[in-house]
Amino acid sequence: MKVKPKKHLGQHFLNDKNIASRIVDSLSYKNYSTVLEVGPGMGVLTQFLLDKSVDVYAAEIDQESVEYLEINFPKLKNNIVGDFLKLNLNEFNNGQLAVIGNFPYNISSQIVFKILENRSHIPESVGMFQKEVAERIVSGKGNKIYGILSVLTQAYYEAEYLFTVHENVFTPPPKVKSAVIRLKRFRNTIEDVDEALFIKIVKAGFNQRRKTLRNALKVLEIPENLNSHEFMSLRAEQLSVDDFILLARLWHQ
Repeated sequence: MKVKPKKHLGQHFLNDKNIASRIVDSLSYKNYSTVLEVGPGMGVLTQFLLDKSVDVYAAEIDQESVEYLEINFPKLKNNIVGDFLKLNLNEFNNGQLAVIGNFPYNISSQIVFKILENRSHIPESVGMFQKEVAERIVSGKGNKIYGILSVLTQAYYEAEYLFTVHENVFTPPPKVKSAVIRLKRFRNTIEDVDEALFIKIVKAGFNQRRKTLRNALKVLEIPENLNSHEFMSLRAEQLSVDDFILLARLWHQ
């Protein structure tokens, strides 16, 4: 059965098998026995994943792609699980799984936030993103692209930029370059920190990133003991991930 690849949800299908193999080999395959592929499309990554000694699941919502995968990769037939953003990851047997994919650009940030929300289940992820989104995720303080996604991801995962991917290896070719990054979890929780408060502080700080934190965080009612703290005279992009964690810890105390 031949199904013409089509663009959906901002997705561009990779057609270079060497790059696909390189992406699949970027996972460590340690401390988990399940890999969930997001947006497999015509299975260019899937074919290499199925050669690994892991259980492979596919999160795909495009019906033409689902039919193609079921016919061409029979091993997947009972392992296609629908919309990744709506999945309950508690339902996977062993509780630990890696997430991989040529992520649809339109929902790539939502995919990262879903990974963060389910970090206790996801020790590792390798994904292809629009290059500027990948750079934002791995960015450090003092950079204009450093923001909410950078801080919240790096609070729990080591984020590593692996390689850039040219637009001519996709069908249809996107108008931008892509990049592959790897996330490796190094903790599930942050000691002595109200994590909901931590998230609120990070979001409020960057939502008004041109203002000092003293002004940007007014919406959260800054505790009196923090009003004179040195962080309050800085802008959000000047604080490292550890600085934000310390601020949240002091705030809670």
